[in-house]
Amino acid sequence: MSDDSHTPSGSESRAERRWTASAFVLVAMAVPFLLPARYSPGTDWLLPAIEGFVLLTLIVVDPGRIDRPGRWVRALSIALVVAIAAGAAWGSARLVWDLLHGAPQTTVANELLVSGALVWSQTVLAFGFLYWELDGGGPVTRHLQPRPHPDLAFPQQLDPGLAAPGWRPVFVDYLYLALTNATAFSPTDVMPLARWAKLTMSVQSILSIVILSLVVANAVNLLG
Repeated sequence: MSDDSHTPSGSESRAERRWTASAFVLVAMAVPFLLPARYSPGTDWLLPAIEGFVLLTLIVVDPGRIDRPGRWVRALSIALVVAIAAGAAWGSARLVWDLLHGAPQTTVANELLVSGALVWSQTVLAFGFLYWELDGGGPVTRHLQPRPHPDLAFPQQLDPGLAAPGWRPVFVDYLYLALTNATAFSPTDVMPLARWAKLTMSVQSILSIVILSLVVANAVNLLG
């Protein structure tokens, strides 16, 4: 899990470091503690505990750079992303439900804006991890067995002259993709080529529109 931009070492580029994506896992773990308890499934510590355990296991079995193949390592990585996505899905669904039904938790403008911003940020993190883990089979496969055709086409892949030889996207690139897709509601500089990528980006855009429009509309109504 990391954000190293890769420059070649000899003729080959090095695998992505784990620390950057791990840091954002910690951010995702912190969000439930900042939200009202109803926006977390079960208790506010349940998913963070699961995410922390899986993250620690990954750091132990594949420390440093993300370059260890194997079904168990891949399964752990996917489990971590699923846990992050589950938390974002629950928080988003609960927030939208509360806004549509006028729950007491959404009747104070400042609290609503803070909760809305946290839930929205949670979805951005979740989709960033989804893109990072699914594109080209994940970071390990992108390093060891890069596919000839990308699922998500970054500008540096479309025009190799924009980057050093051996460039590959790392976690921050996917997080930026998730952020721009959530704010522009459409692709910006990264083009979805695979059908799963088109569907996932479409779902994120629709979800972002729903959350932002409901939160802003309700907050304006309360402030007015």
